[in-house]
Amino acid sequence: MVDGTIVQEGQTKLLVPKDHSVGGPGKIGHSVFFNEQMAFSRDVSVMFLRTLSRGVNVADTMAATGSRAVRIANEIPEMDVVANDVSPYAMPYIEENVKINGLCNCTLSNKNMHSLLAEDIFDYVDVDPFGSPVPFLHSAIQGCKRYGYIAITATDTATLAGAQKLKCKRRYQVEPLGGPMCHEIGIRILLGTMAREMAKFNKGLKPILSFSADHYFRIYVQSLDGATYADKSLDSFVYLSYNPKTLERSFSRESDKNYKYGPFWGGGLFDRECISKMSSDNMSTWRRCDKMLEIWRDEIDEVPFLYEISEISSYLKLSTPPLGKFIEKMNTYGRTTKTHISPTAFKTVLSLKEIIDIYKECAEGC
Repeated sequence: MVDGTIVQEGQTKLLVPKDHSVGGPGKIGHSVFFNEQMAFSRDVSVMFLRTLSRGVNVADTMAATGSRAVRIANEIPEMDVVANDVSPYAMPYIEENVKINGLCNCTLSNKNMHSLLAEDIFDYVDVDPFGSPVPFLHSAIQGCKRYGYIAITATDTATLAGAQKLKCKRRYQVEPLGGPMCHEIGIRILLGTMAREMAKFNKGLKPILSFSADHYFRIYVQSLDGATYADKSLDSFVYLSYNPKTLERSFSRESDKNYKYGPFWGGGLFDRECISKMSSDNMSTWRRCDKMLEIWRDEIDEVPFLYEISEISSYLKLSTPPLGKFIEKMNTYGRTTKTHISPTAFKTVLSLKEIIDIYKECAEGC
C-alpha cells in the first residue's frame, strides 16, 4: 500500500500524498503532485467527455497520481484511458487508484509524453503541465487523431495575463495586455498559440470550451485537418487598441502603432451545442459547475469587449450600481452578458458611449 490519504472526488476514490496542495498553483516537491483545488478542472473534463460518442480512447499525458485519468475511466466506463507520467514515483499511486476503483479500462504508462504521443495516437489528448504548455504542443497535436480533441492547461498566468511582458513575447510571440481584460486576453493568447502551432501541420482548430479559473487557463479544442481549416484559424487573429485613460478599446486585423497588443485569437471561445449537453450530475464541485455552465451557455464569446464595472465607476467617479440590474438595463439596448472571467465584469456589443450613458442613468437609480 502506497503511503497517502484517500479523498473522494466525484464518484471516484483517490489515493493522494498526505502533503498535497489544497489551493493555488502548488509547488513541485519530492512527492507526486496533487492539487485539491483542481477538482473543478477534473469535473469539467468528465462533463465534456461524457458528451462524446462511446469508444473514445484517452491519453492523460501528465497523470501524476492519476486523478484525472482514473476519474475519466471510472465515471465514463465506456472509454479506454492511458494514465501516463514520466515519473516512476507516480506509478504506485496510479496503480493503487486503478485498483481501488476496480478499473479494467485504465492502462498505466511510464514514458516521456513526447515518446507516448510519437508511438500512438488518441481521440483525446490531455496536457496539464506545471507552468507553460508551449514545449508540449507539437507532441499533443501529432498524438491527436483526425478530428480528435486536445485539452491544454496553462498555469503561467502571470505571463499570459501581461504581468511578465518580455516572457510572454519570448514564449508566445505576443504583446500582452494587463488591466481589466488581462484574463480574457490570456485565454486568447493561449488559443492563438495553439492555432499557430496546429497550422504548421495543416490543421485548424475549433474551440469547444476555453476558460479562466483560479490560477490557470484551460482550453478544449477540436483538431480540424486541412490547409483550409488552418488558414481559416489564422484569419481569426486580431490586434487590440486600448486607452486606459478613456477606456476606449477596439480591434483590427492589422497591427500598427495604435493596434499594438496581439496578435491573439479573435474568434469564439465556446461550442454552445457541446456545452448545452454538459451536465453537473455527480460532479465533485457541482454547484460551481452549474454556475459556470449557466454563464458559458450565454456569455458573449466573440472578439472581447470586456469591462470591469469598477473601471467605469472609477472613470466616471460614480457609485457602482448592482451589476445584475445594470446588465438588465443594458440588454434593453444591446446584448450584454455576464462573464465567467470575473463576477464584477460584463461583455457587451454596445459602444463605450452607450455604456457610459446607461451607467450614469443606473447610478442615479437604476
